[in-house]
Amino acid sequence: MSAIPAIELIDVGKHYGAVSVLSGINLSIAEGEFMALLGPSGCGKSTLLKLIAGLEELSEGEIYVGGRLANYLKPSDRDVAMVFQNYALYPHMTVRENIGFPLKMSGLAKDAVRGKVEDAASFLQLGAQLDRFPDELSGGQRQRVALGRAVVRQPLAFLMDEPLSNLDALLRVEMRTELVRLHKRVGRTTIYVTHDQVEAMTMANRIVLMHKGVIQQVGTPAEVYSRPANTFVATFVGSPTMNLFKGRIESGGNGRKFVGPFELPLNGMGTKLADGPATLGIRPEKVQIAGADTSHGLTGTVELVERVGADSFIVAQLGGGTSVNARVDASTEIKEGDLVAITLPAGALCLFDAEGIAVEEGA
Repeated sequence: MSAIPAIELIDVGKHYGAVSVLSGINLSIAEGEFMALLGPSGCGKSTLLKLIAGLEELSEGEIYVGGRLANYLKPSDRDVAMVFQNYALYPHMTVRENIGFPLKMSGLAKDAVRGKVEDAASFLQLGAQLDRFPDELSGGQRQRVALGRAVVRQPLAFLMDEPLSNLDALLRVEMRTELVRLHKRVGRTTIYVTHDQVEAMTMANRIVLMHKGVIQQVGTPAEVYSRPANTFVATFVGSPTMNLFKGRIESGGNGRKFVGPFELPLNGMGTKLADGPATLGIRPEKVQIAGADTSHGLTGTVELVERVGADSFIVAQLGGGTSVNARVDASTEIKEGDLVAITLPAGALCLFDAEGIAVEEGA
């Protein structure tokens, strides 16, 4: 990878009058990286993509594309290719003409255009559809045509705005695989906007999680899942979401402990965090549930058991309106109404301060 980032954003902001859509965005995207912009609807991820493409004007900050300041470059001069949610194909053009249109506009010779179009169509399994029109194609085929039109340009970066959201569930899974395969083959920087955490977790090298126009965390899928930067990330990523228990940290003769819906010794966690409000978190698959041995630890009553394939999702009531979600093997013999022992392993716990910010291990 080049030492110069493919795309770099420095203190980027976007405002519409008094309304701030994006604020303080700092991001460096490496050459050849597949980065997902993930977040709920309205968080600013599509606006950020349009700023990079030049389809929206910056309110503040700087954007560099391939080491060049792009703030004042036209979209056509930024060496990026957009792939939209609605395909944006020309209905009066054949597949061949749609894919080759950007090359034709660049003045490339007809023979060269034909060769590049046929190469892209072969790779995207569109060879038999080259002389058809968009309304004769399935949704997946139309999305492949949109990808082909981007690929033939061989841009510095692909910018994809929820390209799979109009496809059915099975086709989305197939297209995810094809996009990853495409990325590995062409090796171009890809920025992929999605609100679907499964897409982000399975496709991206790194995830940028956004909320209300602000970046919440940047990291690999494993980092974002296992070490969420705050309680928003903890609850947005993962299904079922992370269990969060609000309470306090208290010090006493037996050491520091978390006091909330239950009491739990911290065993060295959060040593630099002062006594006071805190939140304890744990992923459902880390929760251990056993039979009716309630001689120690937490106890709960199973309210719900949902079997989903190889897993069972269990909701157990701890009392006082507090419940815990667990994800266990479907072969686990637990049924609704059972009294169970619940263990929260110390090594699987996450601790968040009063503002919901993660406390680093040993901090």
